[in-house]
Amino acid sequence: MSAPEDAPALVLAVPGGPTPHARSLADEVLSIARSELPGLDARLGFAEGKDEEFPALADVLSRVAAERGESAEERSSAIVVPLLAGPDGAQLRILRQEVLGSGSGAVLTDVLGPHPLLAEAVHVRLSEAGLARADRARLFTVATAADGIVLATAGGDEAVQAAGITGMLLSARLAVPVLAAALDQEGAVARTARGLTEAGAQQLALAPCLIGPEIPEGLLEAAAAEAGCATAQPLGAYPAIGKLVLSTYMAEAGLTPQSASTR
Repeated sequence: MSAPEDAPALVLAVPGGPTPHARSLADEVLSIARSELPGLDARLGFAEGKDEEFPALADVLSRVAAERGESAEERSSAIVVPLLAGPDGAQLRILRQEVLGSGSGAVLTDVLGPHPLLAEAVHVRLSEAGLARADRARLFTVATAADGIVLATAGGDEAVQAAGITGMLLSARLAVPVLAAALDQEGAVARTARGLTEAGAQQLALAPCLIGPEIPEGLLEAAAAEAGCATAQPLGAYPAIGKLVLSTYMAEAGLTPQSASTR
């Protein structure tokens, strides 16, 4: 199975400042998407792009539209998928401005979550940090496993509500209470941690429901220190992220396994 020749380009929109780590992470996510759908025209665009290594989203979209010429009049030349696990109003406003400013007619999709695959990814990151059982089907325990989890997000109340859905799925996987809190709301993580402690939790963990580039440097560590929590790593380029990016793109493009060509 491969992408149809006339399929729009997938442009992965990377939020936050352009850094080598963000570039490497985004490249890996796109590599996963390409491996799932060979022939896919997949590119990167940075919300705060500045040069060839970190191309600005608007420039990438303008280039795609120019390369495809008149075909863009019949259908969108590109579909932009934000590299965001949940709704972040500030980041999405920047991405919308870039898309509109490009004059390309590109379409901006919804964010990747909430989704069961995000709960799976958070579970894996917790287990990698020794804060959760690696496999819920095995009845062994981890001495450092958390009995209460703060699911960290960014983007205010809307992001917390969306993360709460992923949190319920995670709670069902781990059989421990999970509450969402926004990193960008002052004191929110610490307040949520106190609520879990008052409810009986004794060993807390902070689990980011965030991919990575959208997190301001030092914010996660500061919140964990304030709340007295051990911390798992952000989701990063976990394979499910690449698959979610591709499925979001395919849904917007109207592509199904039946409509994709076979070789």
